[in-house]
Amino acid sequence: MVAASVRETPRSRAHHHPHDYTRGSLLRALLRLAVPLLGGSFAMGVIFPIADLALLSRLGEAPMASVIMVNQTLWQVVMMMTMGVNFATQAQIAQAVGAGEPQRAEHIGAQSLTLGWMIAVAVAVVGWFGAEKLFDLAAPAESFVPYGGPYLRVLSLLSLGLTAGMTSRAILVGAGDTTTPLVAILVQVVTSLLAEWILIFGHLGFPPLGVTGAAIGVSLGQWAAMAVTLLALRRENAPVHLRVEKLRPDARALAAMVRMSWPAALQMIGMVASAFVFLRLAGAFGAAVQTAYSIGLRLAMILPGFSFPLATACATLVGQAVGAGDVARARRAIRVGVLVHGSVMGAFALALAVFREPILRVLTTDPEVVRVGGTYLLYLSASFAMMGFNLVVLRAMQGAGDFMMPMVISLTSTFLLSIPLAHLLVARTTLGPEGIWWGGVAGSIFTIVATAAWLATGRWAGRFARPRLDEAGHA
Repeated sequence: MVAASVRETPRSRAHHHPHDYTRGSLLRALLRLAVPLLGGSFAMGVIFPIADLALLSRLGEAPMASVIMVNQTLWQVVMMMTMGVNFATQAQIAQAVGAGEPQRAEHIGAQSLTLGWMIAVAVAVVGWFGAEKLFDLAAPAESFVPYGGPYLRVLSLLSLGLTAGMTSRAILVGAGDTTTPLVAILVQVVTSLLAEWILIFGHLGFPPLGVTGAAIGVSLGQWAAMAVTLLALRRENAPVHLRVEKLRPDARALAAMVRMSWPAALQMIGMVASAFVFLRLAGAFGAAVQTAYSIGLRLAMILPGFSFPLATACATLVGQAVGAGDVARARRAIRVGVLVHGSVMGAFALALAVFREPILRVLTTDPEVVRVGGTYLLYLSASFAMMGFNLVVLRAMQGAGDFMMPMVISLTSTFLLSIPLAHLLVARTTLGPEGIWWGGVAGSIFTIVATAAWLATGRWAGRFARPRLDEAGHA
């Protein structure tokens, strides 16, 4: 291992990872990083939610909708907090690898895992004491109440598998290893679905646990995936080697990580707030509209499953280029990412718009749910088309170290435009639920305009041209 005071060259890093992403074809590099991520997203974002919905649907509409409401609103807050840490971790690991500083990368990775453990402890405490009260905040229909609280409590108690598993995958992705995260996700999907099948319905001698069994099954899969990635990081030839002694909390490094994480976490939580408010607005129109919106939210996780991998791969390329001091390559990486990502998202948005009603009929037999959900998915497809530009550019800026402006753009879109407009249209017009959908589309339009304007200034790159932590991971 090279000492911290010695700066490695790209070629001397070959024993850490076989690919040097600071040079060569950007398109090949993007695809090499993105293809395993796409495979993982297909498994987690398409296969798992469809199979999971199929299992939950056998419990009835109220248990299924309750689980969806928890996953797509309250639990998303935990997800977004963890993703904030992950985005900061990926950016800093990518910049350290690009700069040829392996010991710095090791320290950042270890401290990010420590922060993930702290989040899991906080989530467990809050979930244990407040699961039912938190579920009530989503204004569930009366028939949903018996199911949401117990499901949320179990997820909270076992959340370490989620936080540590996601963070360890972010470390690997920032270093340029996207294959190991794919393996971990495949293990997670198989373990979760098998455990859910056993525990929900009481197979193989286990008692039927219903939605509680669903929560335990999902959590078991997350713990299995966490084990895969942590074992990979413990290998001596890992792109970033996890050393147990570096897990000891370092107050300065943790503070620096929090400072970089909170804008991304707040940005993502703002997205959850929009879904939460829209869900409450939908509830005012009755159970059918709220159920349709809940199903639409779950299906909405499928297309970003293809979008996030491409954006994440682009963020790694941009971060490593910035770490190597090559801002021009970072800019070219964004252009390549937008071209590829925009093409993919446009195609999927079109498919969602065309086949929205057949998809919904697979999940429900209620014609009113199909009617309302079909309209919602039509509006949602327009937002997805715009996401082809928005997401990849915002994630690339984060890869370069600019977390503040993506947060400002996203929160402005959510709290100053999308949510107020939805309230106004519902209260002052005869659009009904479509007023909610129009609020979402308006937010997407604002985001694409503001993101393009900030990208054109070039200030996102110049301000973050060097890594921001020292060899020990301090600011």
